[in-house]
This record gives sequence, structure tokens and C-alpha cells, in this order.
Amino acid sequence: MEDLYRRKKAFVNMGFIILNVIYFLYLEMTGSTENTQFMVSHGAMYAPLVVEGGEYYRLFTSIFMHFGINHIMNNMLILFILGDNLERALGHVKYFFFYLICGVGANIISMIVNLGDYRLIVSAGASGAIFGVIGGLLYAVVVNRGRLEDLSTRQLVVVIVCSLYFGFSSTGVDNAAHIAGLFVGILMGIVLYRKPKRPGRMENWE
Repeated sequence: MEDLYRRKKAFVNMGFIILNVIYFLYLEMTGSTENTQFMVSHGAMYAPLVVEGGEYYRLFTSIFMHFGINHIMNNMLILFILGDNLERALGHVKYFFFYLICGVGANIISMIVNLGDYRLIVSAGASGAIFGVIGGLLYAVVVNRGRLEDLSTRQLVVVIVCSLYFGFSSTGVDNAAHIAGLFVGILMGIVLYRKPKRPGRMENWE
């Protein structure tokens, strides 16, 4: 089963990475991804425009936007390393919807939390969706008794702890989106992931 997983190409995950990079380059060529007003005008998350202006598309577009080169490089590196594992585990179609639902879900929860704290922030990035991927992988690894392909429960826990620590120890990080993405990812993993049957069982031949 391990070999079967490795033969599958994770083209959906690579497509998400390419889309993020292309939109980032477009924004850099037409303005600056480190300019908050410019980012808002091109689809970044800003709660008043979503809630009062009805610009719900921002819940989606902001997933593919990043503030500066370091932001996108860090996110795309993690997505490149982990996303293909989850795509092979879920399948292409499920992974496509999994990623988008985690990203949008993280944005919605983050918006609610920030509004509840009376904070009006501008946010963008794939982090919510990526934490969703990590959450989905954590569930899949646990279901598979602590290992999925080359990933173990310990490795994922270390990634989660380090990522959250970095977020809470840094400024300008939407930690609500990270935590929300993680839990949405676990829930989506429960809904969408099914542990593969071992080869050789009678039901595989029916």
C-alpha cells in the first residue's frame, strides 16, 4: 500500500502551490504585497468589508495571498512537504475540497474571534488551509496506528507545537486562523478519510 501511495501524483497540491505563486507574482508586479491597503483592494480579509459590504469572496481569495516573500516561501515549503501526503491519502477530489473548506473555515472562525475581541485586522495567507492539512494528516496518522507513509504522530505534533509557538511569539500573525484551521482539518479528516483496507482480504476481491 505504501508503494501504491508513492506512485500517485499529487497534482492538486502542486496546483495550489502554483496558483499561490502566480498570484503572488502578479501582485508584486502590480503593486506591493507588503502594502496593507493594496492587499485589501485585491482580496485580502477585512471583516467590515465581508460582514457589512457582503464581500464574501474575500474568505476565498485571501487564501491565495501572502504578505511578502518570506510569508509565501514558508507556507509553500510546508505545503510542498506535507500536502502531497494528504492528497494521496484522501484522493484528488476530496483533497481539493478539503483544502478550500479548511481555508475558508479558518477565515470564518478567525473573523468571528477577531470581531468578538473588537479587533479589525487585515489578514491573508494559506496558513489556515495548511494547518487544516496538518490536522487532517494528524487524524490519518493516528488512525493508521501512528504512521502514514514517512510521517509519524511525533513528527506532526512537533510541527504543530513549533508552528503555534512561532505564531504566538511573533507579531502580526493570525493565530486564531491557525488554530481554527487545525481543528477544521481534524474534523474534515474524520469526515473524508477512510483507512485503506489491507491487501489480501476477501472483500478486496468482491
